[in-house]
Amino acid sequence: MRLALYEPEIAGNVGAVLRLGACLGVAVDLIEPMGFQWDDRRVRRAAMDYIDHVAIAQHGSFAAFRAALGTRRLVLLTTKASCSVYDFAFRPDDVLLLGKESAGVPPMIGDSCDERVRLPIRAEVRSMNLAMAAGLALGEALRQVGGLPG
Repeated sequence: MRLALYEPEIAGNVGAVLRLGACLGVAVDLIEPMGFQWDDRRVRRAAMDYIDHVAIAQHGSFAAFRAALGTRRLVLLTTKASCSVYDFAFRPDDVLLLGKESAGVPPMIGDSCDERVRLPIRAEVRSMNLAMAAGLALGEALRQVGGLPG
């Protein structure tokens, strides 16, 4: 299983997701352009020394990322989906895609995903923090496939 971030804008969120990947043994794909420089100290501050324990792949575009996936299923996490992550059947080789913090993914990117899922949240709020959403969705996906670390 992998986590992918589409054009992330906030260095601290990327650092937190990298730390999540390190803790759960999941590689992270970063799809450019990003809203900050890769060497931004905020990435390292949020990821701390965990950044040395996660496989990171950077892709110059969504097309390059999609080509690198091969036959893996791309599962988009979006507030616009009708299926909850808790009702969805994940596979061990799924790639969970999260959109940029300000706007998610454009319709063309969403349409190219194999599946769409959402996290259930209260109607009064718009969305969760990117790193928090990644943690909840990845935790459920790994739980389902028996992939949580011992």
